Amino acid sequence: MRQLSGIAIELTAKVVLAAGMALVPLRSSARALGPSEIAMFPKEVAEFAYTDLKSVQRYPWFLVFRDELLPPHFREFERFLLSAGIDPNTQVDELVWAQLPTTKKDGEQVVGIGFGSFDPSSNEERFKQQKLPVTNYQGYHLYASGAATSAGDILFTFLDSNMAAFGHRSALEKLVDLRMGRGESLLTNEALFPLISEANGGGVIWAVMDKSNAHRAIQRFIPQANLFPQAAIILNRMHAMMVNVDAGNSLDVRFYAVCDSVDDANFLGAALQAGLLYRRYQEEQTPPDPAQEMAESIRVTPRGDRLIVESSVSDDQFGALIKSKAFVVPK
Repeated sequence: MRQLSGIAIELTAKVVLAAGMALVPLRSSARALGPSEIAMFPKEVAEFAYTDLKSVQRYPWFLVFRDELLPPHFREFERFLLSAGIDPNTQVDELVWAQLPTTKKDGEQVVGIGFGSFDPSSNEERFKQQKLPVTNYQGYHLYASGAATSAGDILFTFLDSNMAAFGHRSALEKLVDLRMGRGESLLTNEALFPLISEANGGGVIWAVMDKSNAHRAIQRFIPQANLFPQAAIILNRMHAMMVNVDAGNSLDVRFYAVCDSVDDANFLGAALQAGLLYRRYQEEQTPPDPAQEMAESIRVTPRGDRLIVESSVSDDQFGALIKSKAFVVPK
C-alpha cells in the first residue's frame, strides 16, 4: 500500500498530468459542500480534496481511477462498508478527505467522510455479530477492521445516516470533536479556506493544498521548470494550489498556483512555458504517448498573482495516462 504522504497532492498532480483543462466553462453538476460539513475538518490541513463518486462512476476510467488515484485507505473504507452490508458503488455518493500535517507524535494522518445513505443501527448490529474491535469516543463508536493497536491503523464510524467517517485515530477523534463544536475548524484557515470556497462545487474532483505540497506538485507537473534557477526561489514562495476537474465529453482541469506576487506569477509562467517547449522537443524524439498528446493542449496563463495551467483530454487518454503510472509524485 502506498504511503499517505501527499495524498491529495498525488490526486491533484496525477489528475493535472492526466487531464488538464481548456478555457471553456465548467460543466459540473457536483453539489457544493456546506459550511457545517467543511467545519468537521481541523484548521491545520496540508491537503483537502473532494470527489463526486456518483458522477465519476459513469466513466470508463473509474475503476482505474479508484485504484490509482483515490486515497490508499479508501479501499479499507470500502471493505468496512461492505462488512456492514453497504454497497459502496451504490450507497456512497461523495468522498471528502484531508491529509493533516505530519508530526513527530502522530506521523502522517488522514481523515475522510463518505456521504451516502446508511442505516447505522442495523449496520452496527452486524459489527457486533462480527465482533469487530470498537472504541467509544464522545458517544461515537469507532470500529477497526483489525486489532487497532497501532497509531497507523484506520478506524471507522457512522456520524449519522448520511455520513460515514474514516481515518487514523487521532485525526478521526479531531473530526468527532469538531462535529461537537470543540476546536478550531478548517473554516478558520485563512490561507486555504478561501480557495476551498472557490473550488467547492466547481467540478467532480477538486483539491486544495498548502504551500509545501503545492511546491511538490508543480515540480512534478513540469520538472523542466527547474532548469531556471530563479524558478526554484519562486516555487518556495508559492502560497497554495487549487485544482478543479470536470468530466463531460472530455476531462477538463484548471490548475491554479497562488504565487507571492504578480511578478512571480509572470516569471513562473514564462519558465513553465519554456519547460513545456523543452518537454515537447524531447517528446518529438520518442514514440507518441498519452502524456505527449496532453502536453500539446496545455495552456499557461498568468493572471494577477495566480498562474493558471489548463488543458483537455479524452476519456481514453485519461485512462491510458492512469494506467501508464507516469505520474507518481516523488516523496
